[in-house]
Amino acid sequence: MAAEKRKAARDPAGWTAVETRERVASGEVAVEAVAEAVLARIAADDEAIGAFAFVDPARVRAEARRLDAYRASGRPLGPMHGVPVAIKDVIDTADMPTENGTVLDAGRRPGRDATLVTRLRAAGALVVGKTVATELAFFHPARTRNPHDPERTPGGSSSGSAAAVAGGMLPLAVGTQTAGSVIRPASFCGIVGFKPTHGLVSRAGVLQLAAPLDTIGGFARTVDDVALLVDAMAGHDPADPETRVEAAPQLLATASSRPPVRPDLAFVRGPAWDEAAPETKAAFAELEEVLGDAIAGVDLPDIFQEAAPAHRRLVTAGMARNLRRYCESGWDALSETMQATIEEGRTVTAVDYLSALDWREVLGAGLDRIFERYDAILTPAATGEAPLGLGSTGSPAFSVLWTLCGLPSVTLPLLEGPNGLPVGVQLVGRRGHDGRLLRTARWLATHIAAATQGDERHG
Repeated sequence: MAAEKRKAARDPAGWTAVETRERVASGEVAVEAVAEAVLARIAADDEAIGAFAFVDPARVRAEARRLDAYRASGRPLGPMHGVPVAIKDVIDTADMPTENGTVLDAGRRPGRDATLVTRLRAAGALVVGKTVATELAFFHPARTRNPHDPERTPGGSSSGSAAAVAGGMLPLAVGTQTAGSVIRPASFCGIVGFKPTHGLVSRAGVLQLAAPLDTIGGFARTVDDVALLVDAMAGHDPADPETRVEAAPQLLATASSRPPVRPDLAFVRGPAWDEAAPETKAAFAELEEVLGDAIAGVDLPDIFQEAAPAHRRLVTAGMARNLRRYCESGWDALSETMQATIEEGRTVTAVDYLSALDWREVLGAGLDRIFERYDAILTPAATGEAPLGLGSTGSPAFSVLWTLCGLPSVTLPLLEGPNGLPVGVQLVGRRGHDGRLLRTARWLATHIAAATQGDERHG
């Protein structure tokens, strides 16, 4: 075991993003060495996992050499210089295909990078490749498998991004969420997943499903790492009207700081609680006991049952509108699930759509009252462990309300299910308070780790 730990410490593919950045900046390791380690892990492991849709080793090596030459020039380094990152294959990249998880876009080469990719490159990130996405970022499964058990789903639609990080192939990956496509796969794969406040990261150059909901997020092994990633992508972009002109969020600086006082958490079971597995409910009861007076149960009124149907109307109507070109050019190539969803969206009336938008504001105002008393909401990230079988990506039920209201959420791999597989604990924060949410998440992870070690010492 000690030998394995020493080997992992020497393998740059296993380093955190923050550690990689620091070692590259100090000159301890070259970006080219980091790239070789990542490419070796992908070559060794990805055939079984199927996380990547596209990797060009020659391009990665050339980019690593360019980053090393830049550092040697003595010019200032970006905050992610030399840090490997993978990009979900619904996000445009000018030097790699972007096929949106459908044969209808096979071989598609965008003319320019998405805004978030441009920002990552400007920050010095080493963009390694494109990760597998489900068909048009919806529910129809792709070929990716869960690194913990290849007979189970990794979740979706950011399946490849979650599996690549969980499989130890690289420290960071970018995903998108319209329902639960960051939080759910992060929970199933046992890593940190972060969906920022809606509009914090530009979606220009990203496949659009439903504009009021689509959000860019990230996957990492630590809270600090995902804060570093989203810091580099965040900011106003005139090409995305949902982004705001405001100061940089400074997520890493806030997340890594000590909370001024112990956070208070609201345990919210929410409208989806009945869908949770019995083992998940039992695990959260135990978590409540561990947290003691740091957590209190808060019930949501019945009006929050309106969240799921309102979210559904926005998703289906948005897809019927935004995916029209796929319907016109290749209807028969779409899955039955996709066809049925688009047909459903065509029946949503303007009145129902506008009513769904109203529910965002009504329910969001109700949640604001919770945040006047509590630092974050604690709730499951998914119904339980990753389901057995590859015919489904699992239920996003525990993300729908927060995505509808545009709130930031993060999942931490703190629990285990009956088969020893990860179950995520989701924290939800107030809109625009992303840094504070990540700081609370870091505190929670540290607090639970300390409590667990204490139990082991007394066991």
